Amino acid sequence: MSKVRITVGPRSYTINCAPEDEEKVVRFGKLIDENYAKLGTARAAQEADNLVFAALFMADELDETKQAANRAKVELAELRGELQRATDDAANAERRAKAEMEEARAKSGNGKAELRAEIDTLRKAEERTRRENERLKADIAELQERSRHQHDLFGGPAEDAAHSEALAEKLEAIALRAERAATALEGGSQSH
Repeated sequence: MSKVRITVGPRSYTINCAPEDEEKVVRFGKLIDENYAKLGTARAAQEADNLVFAALFMADELDETKQAANRAKVELAELRGELQRATDDAANAERRAKAEMEEARAKSGNGKAELRAEIDTLRKAEERTRRENERLKADIAELQERSRHQHDLFGGPAEDAAHSEALAEKLEAIALRAERAATALEGGSQSH
């Protein structure tokens, strides 16, 4: 056991304490002495009364400190609640953003599939138009060849030639229109 000497006001006291508590007892002694000094000239005749007043000063400070600590605990609890709400809000916002992003990806994927289907349809139409154009050109060539060798029973080769040429011009116009349609379809499918 250790002995520590403290001074409070005009008197000194010897306090028995554990060796590890010596520093704390000295600090408390100084604190009591500071509160004793607050009495100033209003000291009582009995020293015990003065010590009680000093203890009351200390109790008042301790009470204020406890109230401040309680207020700090309440504020801390409120801040923790706000932090939890903010964390929850952030997590919810992140979930919503992910869902919206997934939805946008799905829509984008659907749009791409629709465009691919449309391009495929246009390519097939273009191919059909090209084949039709080729067939019409072959028919024109065949008709032109026939018109050179065919004779009308009621007219001569000159009349057949004029008739064949008019027919050939009409067929050429049809072939040209078919070729333009194919080119237009081809241009439309390349723009997608």
